[in-house]
Amino acid sequence: MTLQHESLFIGGEWHRPAGPTTISVTSPSTEEIIGVVPEAIPSDVDEAVAAARAAFDDPAGWAHWEPSRRADALDRLAEALESRGEQMAQLVSSQNGMPIAVSQQLEAVFPTVLLRYYASMVRDRAPEEQRQGLMGGKILVRHEPIGVVAAIVPWNYPQTLAAFKYAPALAAGCTVVLKPSPETVLDSFLFAEAVAEAGLPAGVVNIVPGGREVGAYLVTHPSIDKVAFTGSTEAGRQIGEACGRLLRPVTLELGGKSAAIVLDDAQLDLATIGQKLFGATLMNNGQTCYLCTRILAPKSRYAEIVDTFSDFAKSLKVGDPLSPETLIGPMVSEKHRDRVEGYIAKGIGDGAKVTVGGGRPADLDKGWYVEPTIFSDVDNDSAIAQEEIFGPVLSLIPYNDVDDAVRLANGSAYGLGGSIWTSDPDRAVEVARRIQTGTIGINDYLPDPAAPFGGVKGSGLGRELGPEGLAAYEQTKSVYLDSTS
Repeated sequence: MTLQHESLFIGGEWHRPAGPTTISVTSPSTEEIIGVVPEAIPSDVDEAVAAARAAFDDPAGWAHWEPSRRADALDRLAEALESRGEQMAQLVSSQNGMPIAVSQQLEAVFPTVLLRYYASMVRDRAPEEQRQGLMGGKILVRHEPIGVVAAIVPWNYPQTLAAFKYAPALAAGCTVVLKPSPETVLDSFLFAEAVAEAGLPAGVVNIVPGGREVGAYLVTHPSIDKVAFTGSTEAGRQIGEACGRLLRPVTLELGGKSAAIVLDDAQLDLATIGQKLFGATLMNNGQTCYLCTRILAPKSRYAEIVDTFSDFAKSLKVGDPLSPETLIGPMVSEKHRDRVEGYIAKGIGDGAKVTVGGGRPADLDKGWYVEPTIFSDVDNDSAIAQEEIFGPVLSLIPYNDVDDAVRLANGSAYGLGGSIWTSDPDRAVEVARRIQTGTIGINDYLPDPAAPFGGVKGSGLGRELGPEGLAAYEQTKSVYLDSTS
């Protein structure tokens, strides 16, 4: 069945689009069109931003509601999304190939967790605090919403990464114009239905589906106060340059080429750690920015670790993303599969050895699938070790000692994730402190809503999640009180 939508969600209502163009969504597993939606054009963006601006500037509107009232609205939105959880998971997996077991745990759940987390954070929080000044007077420090937010999200975790942005933004009192990726737009219409059901005021959330041109227009729109973007480092640099010229605040969560450091005392029994290893290295078909796709292994155990990861990759069931047994689904598009296969060919050409995978599954005649692929004998300076592949491809790199492992881990243009695998947690923490990255896990890797998430170097600017994520959507104002009164 092909889903059809003819309207855009702008200003709290469904509006006919200004332009005639549409976006067709193709299933990565069947290669068939599964949905058609309108594509926004600049005049639709103008209307969406104007609605968000009016909602923010309304003196009795969202930004001026009592925090507890906004928190109640976010809780209602969480409930509305929760009731659509299974449908949301099905839609996401149908569009981007995410295994349904993953989308049921993340895309159907994480947004509701974030909404309730930020609702609880602001519910009883005073918007201002008084400080004693050093010059004899008192100071009132206010936390105020930053304004109208442009939230641009990618296709790999469309609902989760949208919630990274709109949940703290809405809690702070901002209004939002959300631009989903053209590969995953069907779920955004279901999200819009939840927004309407939750009774958020008109214009607080607006959705403009479109490609890069729409995103670029939204980023530089004169009525936008902040941009929040998740995507490639290349696109992030362009957005950062535009926001720099405009002196516009921006949060950029970009690419990664994270390292998993396997220490010489690591216990690698797949029956015990297999699930955690999967989450850290191959989650969502390898289409996850923070994954540890460089595996740094001590030379003393290198052959053993190559065998362990090869057995691990062989054990992963590849197939229909809507099947509960599937662990590796298809790439999001034919173009993206070609890109991943190009890197596999480049790795072979550079002298690395494929121990498992390297091709397409022989038993699947449709869909954009790539076998889970393990490379051994990888040079840390090679393309497959330095460039983000964004597919089910892992590179195993030998190291001499811990200092060498740290050097190799830090020898990257990125710094988003990472992990340490060892039997000695205290030793792992010491190594983790030396890694140039925004986040890192020990014997696991799982981002937590209570902790700031983001990268260093080419992996981005700013942080999402945690209290830091809320602060990113606020600006402070200092009121110097009359010391004589």
